[in-house]
Amino acid sequence: MKVILLEDVYNQGVAGDVVDVAPGFARNYLIPKQLAVKATPGALKQLETLRANAAKRRAELEGRMEQVAQQIEGLTLYFPVKASERGKLFGSVTTQEIAERLKEEIGLEIDPRRVGDNPLRELGKFDVPVRLETGLVANVRVVVHRDDVDPRQAELVHAEAEAQGEDVAEFAATLSEEEFAEVAEEAAADETPAEEPAEEPAEEA
Repeated sequence: MKVILLEDVYNQGVAGDVVDVAPGFARNYLIPKQLAVKATPGALKQLETLRANAAKRRAELEGRMEQVAQQIEGLTLYFPVKASERGKLFGSVTTQEIAERLKEEIGLEIDPRRVGDNPLRELGKFDVPVRLETGLVANVRVVVHRDDVDPRQAELVHAEAEAQGEDVAEFAATLSEEEFAEVAEEAAADETPAEEPAEEPAEEA
């Protein structure tokens, strides 16, 4: 079935395109959600008007998505998990779980297929790409940590492992609870900027 897209549709086309889609997809999804109209002779005559309206909606959407991208870039999501001694997860952190947490944080439902590429199966911190509707890609920071450690400590330890060129999962897994806390404390101290010495008052002439 030929339809005219009123909005950009993932893997189909951009607003104003005339595309051929499966009839069921058009009747059950595109047309009810006002993402497209059937490409009738009358609709084709009004195509320029439809394209102008679509361009306006697209500009508005791009503005919203730029704001969403900024929100996502500023987020860190923490996932407490159970893991083996070598840092392998008993399970995984899925793209569905990340999408659900994003919805909780920013109030926007994002298709899990647009989040990352694969489930996360190791301890560590990851920049997970989120592909937004307008083609923008924002990275959300995801920290996967043991469920018995403080997430902020875990993030510091993972950063220290990266700085030393160590495998994050193995490095974190080899530390005892006391060593873990010690490495986190040292990393936190390194992050704290040193105070500049106060200027001495000038001597009176």
